Amino acid sequence: MKLVWSPESASKAYIDTVKSCGNFQESGIAELLSATAAGWNAKLIVEAWLYGGAIATSVGLSIAARHTSSRHVCIVPDERSRAAYVKAMYESGMSAPETVVGDAEEVMVGLVGVDFLVVDCKRKDFARVLRFARFSNKGAVLACTNAYQKSGSDATPVGFRCHGVLERGTRVVRSVFLPVGQGLDITHVGSSNGRNENPKKSPSRWIRHFDQRSGEEHVFRS
Repeated sequence: MKLVWSPESASKAYIDTVKSCGNFQESGIAELLSATAAGWNAKLIVEAWLYGGAIATSVGLSIAARHTSSRHVCIVPDERSRAAYVKAMYESGMSAPETVVGDAEEVMVGLVGVDFLVVDCKRKDFARVLRFARFSNKGAVLACTNAYQKSGSDATPVGFRCHGVLERGTRVVRSVFLPVGQGLDITHVGSSNGRNENPKKSPSRWIRHFDQRSGEEHVFRS
């Protein structure tokens, strides 16, 4: 099996997201991701949200989930984030989707068959969310928002590429970086099992991440 594109679903989700997110400054990304998720007929949509982050993307994903009759799950690191997320969705006029609190590894291992994953690169554990995701056997689409990072002392923005932290052996069909918002990296993972069942067997790698707000560099093992 493989992902099959539906222009009709994409168009409907896009239009509905435009109507719902017109007042959000970051609505451009929301419309794009909503149309993409619906167009690929995603059945398990997962997003990793950061406390204080934009909510328009979540609204768009909820609209996509409605059009595809899919499961929409938001993972957050703690109860404070969960409460803030639910409140923000309510204030946007939408009901909050299934919201899961926990460590990235623990939560992602429990979500089997992900075929659309959105991760905010401002999360300190964003690489672990990607690395431990258990993709659908028909393939998956991964989207990393806020993907611009600082490079070196000159603070030149560069685009983070999410396929660089995926488990070795993951088949990447195509990947594109878009200068939308604070940078958007989209990767299409192929249908050849997506990833191994036990990610811990793969050699670990050191990942460098630059915090856009503080300018601090974080180095951690993925």
